[in-house]
Amino acid sequence: MTTTIALVTGANKGLGREAVRRFAARGWDVFLAARDPGRGGSAVAELAEEGLDVRFVPLDVTSGESVAMAADFVKREAGRLDVLVNNAGVGGPTSPPAETTAGSLRDVFEVNVFGPIRVTNAFLPLLRAAENPRIVMVTSGMGSFTVSNDPRWSGLVPPQLGYPASKAALNMITVQYARALDGIRVNAVDPGYTATDLTGHAGFQTVTEGSDAIVRLAGIGPDGPTGGFFDREGTAPW
Repeated sequence: MTTTIALVTGANKGLGREAVRRFAARGWDVFLAARDPGRGGSAVAELAEEGLDVRFVPLDVTSGESVAMAADFVKREAGRLDVLVNNAGVGGPTSPPAETTAGSLRDVFEVNVFGPIRVTNAFLPLLRAAENPRIVMVTSGMGSFTVSNDPRWSGLVPPQLGYPASKAALNMITVQYARALDGIRVNAVDPGYTATDLTGHAGFQTVTEGSDAIVRLAGIGPDGPTGGFFDREGTAPW
């Protein structure tokens, strides 16, 4: 059986690192991609102590040059890519909408929106070389119009522009890639409220629970869904 080759961005900690760990435990050939070589190397070393063989690749999703170099590295090392997980993300400003400037949103969109586009486009040739290529976009329920308008969730997170808007944009980007890329399964996943640095470790889910949807959608077959939005329970509302 051919080994599955996967790459996860923003994978030195949190959900990305846990997805890498779970993929490697399945026997997949995994590239742990992260912006910081020191933190990325440490994550690889920690996983090695668990008996998991993972390769580190430097990848800054905000840099076209860095993304291109990472794609070249994977091409030389593996020749194809079966699974791409666009996991890297940042929280952005939490100020009230009326106090948020357009300039303060640039960084969060650079990572959460433009980053997945850069990475996806750079790795498309390697994905097209695979028999069953899959792309997983790690988004959020905060990018869901249904969730944002549900009064049950209104008190959980105060209104803000950056993170929810960037994830809503990523949801639409997912749908458009799915429509355009024949033969490549492209789906968005909502990890749920998970205890990571992004939530100040306030989430009620573990990183294993939070990575459930990522792992499931990364493992679908050629007859699996595309253009969908999923959480660990199943289909998530747009």
